[in-house]
Amino acid sequence: MLQTRHKLVSSMWQCFRNKAQIRQSSGEVVESAVPYDSLKDKKVETPTSVPKEADVVIIGGGSIGCNTLYHLTKLGINNVVMLEKDQLTAGTTWHTAGLVWSLRPTDVEVEMLKYAVDLMQDLEAETGVNTGWINNGGLFIANNQKRLQEYMRLSTIGRVYGVESFILSPEETKQLYPLMNVSDIYGSLYSPRDGVIDPAGICTALTRAATKAGAKVISKCAVTGINTKIDEFGTKRVTGVDTTVGHIKTNCVVNCGGVWAPSLGAMAGVKVPLVAMHHAYIVTERIPGINNMPNVRDHDASVYLKLQGDALCVGGYEKDPVFWNEVKRDFAFSLFDLDWDVFSAHIEGAVNRVPALVDTGVKSTVCGPESFTADHKPLMGESPEVRGFYLGCGFNSSGMMMGPGCGRELAKWVAHGRPDLDLFSYDIRRFSQKLSGNQQWIKERSHEAYAKNYSIVFPHDEPLAGRGMRKSVLHQVLEDQGCFFQERHGYERPGWFSTKLAVPVLPYDYFGAYNVPVHEVNTYKDALLADHTFNFSEPHETAIRNECLTCRTSAAIFDMSYFGKFYLCGPDAQAAADWIFSNDMRKPIGSTVYTCMLNKAGGIEGDLTVSKILPGSDTACDPSFEGTGFYIAAGGAAAQHTWSHMKTAIQDQGFDCTLLDHTDDMAMISVQGPLSRDILQPLCETDLSNEAFPFSTNKVMHIMGCKVRAMRVSFVGELGWELHVPNNMAVVVYQTVMNRAMAFGACNAGYRAIDALSTEKGYRHWHGDIRADDSPLEAGLAFTCKLKTSIPFLGRQAVEERKAKGMRKRLACFSINEHVPLLGLEAIWRNGRIVGHVRRGDFAFAVGKSIAYGYVKNPDDAVTSLDFLKTGEYELESMGRRYAAQLHIKSLFDPTNQRVQGIYEEDIIPKEPGLASATDSH
Repeated sequence: MLQTRHKLVSSMWQCFRNKAQIRQSSGEVVESAVPYDSLKDKKVETPTSVPKEADVVIIGGGSIGCNTLYHLTKLGINNVVMLEKDQLTAGTTWHTAGLVWSLRPTDVEVEMLKYAVDLMQDLEAETGVNTGWINNGGLFIANNQKRLQEYMRLSTIGRVYGVESFILSPEETKQLYPLMNVSDIYGSLYSPRDGVIDPAGICTALTRAATKAGAKVISKCAVTGINTKIDEFGTKRVTGVDTTVGHIKTNCVVNCGGVWAPSLGAMAGVKVPLVAMHHAYIVTERIPGINNMPNVRDHDASVYLKLQGDALCVGGYEKDPVFWNEVKRDFAFSLFDLDWDVFSAHIEGAVNRVPALVDTGVKSTVCGPESFTADHKPLMGESPEVRGFYLGCGFNSSGMMMGPGCGRELAKWVAHGRPDLDLFSYDIRRFSQKLSGNQQWIKERSHEAYAKNYSIVFPHDEPLAGRGMRKSVLHQVLEDQGCFFQERHGYERPGWFSTKLAVPVLPYDYFGAYNVPVHEVNTYKDALLADHTFNFSEPHETAIRNECLTCRTSAAIFDMSYFGKFYLCGPDAQAAADWIFSNDMRKPIGSTVYTCMLNKAGGIEGDLTVSKILPGSDTACDPSFEGTGFYIAAGGAAAQHTWSHMKTAIQDQGFDCTLLDHTDDMAMISVQGPLSRDILQPLCETDLSNEAFPFSTNKVMHIMGCKVRAMRVSFVGELGWELHVPNNMAVVVYQTVMNRAMAFGACNAGYRAIDALSTEKGYRHWHGDIRADDSPLEAGLAFTCKLKTSIPFLGRQAVEERKAKGMRKRLACFSINEHVPLLGLEAIWRNGRIVGHVRRGDFAFAVGKSIAYGYVKNPDDAVTSLDFLKTGEYELESMGRRYAAQLHIKSLFDPTNQRVQGIYEEDIIPKEPGLASATDSH
């Protein structure tokens, strides 16, 4: 049956293609043309001059450029110039399909898309320009149960933000879209707010409003250079822009150049990690009965069907996209010839979903350039290399729908130094500078992100491309012991350990595209696929459970080498530490302090440990310097962000100090658990007792003759030490520790265990339950702010104002009795009303429950009081079902923090997980 079906579809596709060829051979033209009016033929005079100076210069007149321009003027910044080498939309914006979807798998994107739809609806009334907004709704098609579960999660997070959507049965889907084949679907997700926007219309409206406010739009004006200088503190800054008709003095440039963004970045010495690819859709001839139908995404077929009057636009994401390796500078209002062999990947899904397509001809083809990035997220924010050089590019063919929200936040970034929303996932500083110029990594990861664009977003997915770029010196030792590696910040870190077989990461095979052979045996991919679920996976129930409970009852050894490891030293090191870090840094030598870094608005830009140290003997773990120094250990996934935030603060204040990066020079071995002291003490001469080596201190010591910096801290809530070891001795130290640890029943453990253990203990994760849009007061981290001192620190004023006004929201811990995974994005209900959503969840093995953390916000008041939080009945909504939830003001595990102090009064007795009960939820 399956073979017959493939033959039938193949026949349909050949028929579909032949119709286009017959029309061409008979003298008719299957045009390469967009299916709507463009600005291509609009007459624009070539300028003879440009303004002498501007507060901001935006380069690129596409969607993100126009949106940023508009929103800057809304913030009162009117001395803005936008430069476009041809005409508005001429690059990648003009040929876009213009689809607008309201639901995405992150809370920030849902919030921005809600704003985008609101703006698209309201802009015509403000400007008098028809934006071409058509609100015909959107349908996501589920071909399997896991996809339907993903849609349930999207519907839930949409509901939190007031975005209406409905899970439909196959029959209901058919009623909404009569031409659709629903015989093979499990259901669909219908979003009434979705629609399409005309690129020419909205860009014209945005620029009309901006120019009315005083901004200038200059077309037919190419940028020929970007000027920079090194200031007296050694900081590289933007000073101006050279164009074909003159120079503009400015301290701020915003690169909205799309596929041309890398060449613009190169003018200033800024790396822009994106690639250009051909991206295509076809426009069909008239289809009877298609009018007023919603737009469709059939994710599992990797195809979309956009309503175009009485026809459809058909496109998608194939496994073998064509790279545009030599981007032409003067490519404007231009298209490529469609490669029918590449595009054929979409036809089977399209004809299967709407069978009427088999009798429909092709009116035109649209194949144009689009920019794509390594994680399918835009590149935004100030570059790490040059101050005043901002990025707004790499939108992965989503520039139209993401433009309003991203333009608004980018404008705030320029005006205020930070956006209001947490945009770390878009921030250029999420990428290590060690990788952002690596063309192999950029190409592989961008290809995989493109090919998997419509794949289900599983909570524990990992990339297969661009792997092995940065490794710990312990990598091979751990791989030989069955380590399943995760990738973060380009670094390979342990995820969990397989007890069955080795799971090495293999070179990327491009899913068999470009004649690259597919790996016949790939144990890593097989293990990854076993984790592709919204339920508890086999690794979770076996390996990760064992690692967590072994850590709680004996000890676990974690390789945390991917952490950022920085030194702050110099004459102003103390003043810089006081300013950058919110906690009190005026501690004795040998102290290790957990602290936050804040932005001007009081939001959390990072959490990390800072150790006060003396000059040493010039090794990586004990460097020589003059005066007082600080050793900073920061989460590896945010290491570049942490580094850039510290550098920016130092530059802005003019501190005379030095920041040194030793991330790649040291390993970081963490020994955690009640038996950690018994394991380590015989291996070193340093006294590890509570009295001699208390919690939150650090010392340089020797393990079997190897110098290490030992820090008594814990990410898991146990007695333990981190050993920061120079690379040349790391394997020896690890093997020495591990050989002794095995006698105590200890084990290797990875970050899946760290995530579960830290959730169980109530420790915060940056970019999870604490982010740049959260205050430390709201997150229960007031103890990290030195408000009882008179020492100024970045963000102090905002924190004090928030304290005086009261909390807008409060981070809360919840547990449920049912054995149901909590993964994030679940809705938090209080007394029958949604009051927030889960940011982070995991299973607490020692407690035997799923635990979640999320912010609760009083919907009737600007302030969320502690009394409001503590009263009321709570439920958590997962997959469309609500479960009774218990609120916990303190950690469920060791709420008095005895274990990190080395005080063990009770043995851990693992709790059996609860069973779901229909009587306990509704």
